[in-house]
Amino acid sequence: MTMVQEHRPETKTASAAVRPPVRENAKPPKLTARNVDVFYGEKQAIHDVSIDIPRNQVTSFIGPSGCGKSTFLRCINRMNDTIPICKVTGNIEVEGTDIYDPKIDVVELRARVGMVFQKPNPFPKSIFENVAYGPKIHGLTKNKTELSEIVESSLRRAGLWNEVKDRLNEPGTGLSGGQQQRLCIARAIATRPEVVLMDEPCSALDPIATAIVEELIDELRNKYTIIIVTHSMQQAARVSQRTAFFHLGNLIEEGATEDIFSNPKEQQTENYITGKIG
Repeated sequence: MTMVQEHRPETKTASAAVRPPVRENAKPPKLTARNVDVFYGEKQAIHDVSIDIPRNQVTSFIGPSGCGKSTFLRCINRMNDTIPICKVTGNIEVEGTDIYDPKIDVVELRARVGMVFQKPNPFPKSIFENVAYGPKIHGLTKNKTELSEIVESSLRRAGLWNEVKDRLNEPGTGLSGGQQQRLCIARAIATRPEVVLMDEPCSALDPIATAIVEELIDELRNKYTIIIVTHSMQQAARVSQRTAFFHLGNLIEEGATEDIFSNPKEQQTENYITGKIG
């Protein structure tokens, strides 16, 4: 059984009330979502979410467990396709391309929209092959020299090259937890994505490894648009420029991170920030 995607532009269209105003000369958003609903069978997990994700910034999704932030994140590279009872409606576009268009190649989409998961999950392959896998299957290189260059540049961007350059043929699973997560980040960016999704990327890491990954995220936003799901409000405040607060499947509020934490507009947001709900 396969996932069913529906589009309902004839019944729900983005309106001026939904679409945030775009300032003159402002760069258009990298990603837009309009009126997105997600169902698992009869249960609705996401309710009418509309949001713009700016380019070359880090946007954090925060909220209590089960609020829908990871479910919505998985819509952005169609990971929910793997769940037979899941149905997604509405519209999500990356650079103006409807990612749920039937003509879209999902494999190519996931090269454009990379993902880093909660727990480090390196392949049971060498460090080199972990990073080389994506460029190989997507045909991004013409020869071994180009492949080696992509592997090195990706490991450098992930802040891992100096630690592993003399052990590229060793198993990726032999690295420490923090190194494994940076290897997974290198693997995600090796396909030259435009957007990188991170679902609780530091939840399995110790504080030192977390600090290294957070610093890396800040560096990567110069080249990529990053969306991170996090349970840590402190982490959201440290790494993101914009924050979206989800509760019970609804997007309650989104805006500049500083404003969300210091001057939220919605009472539910303030209650979460101050620990009254969560």
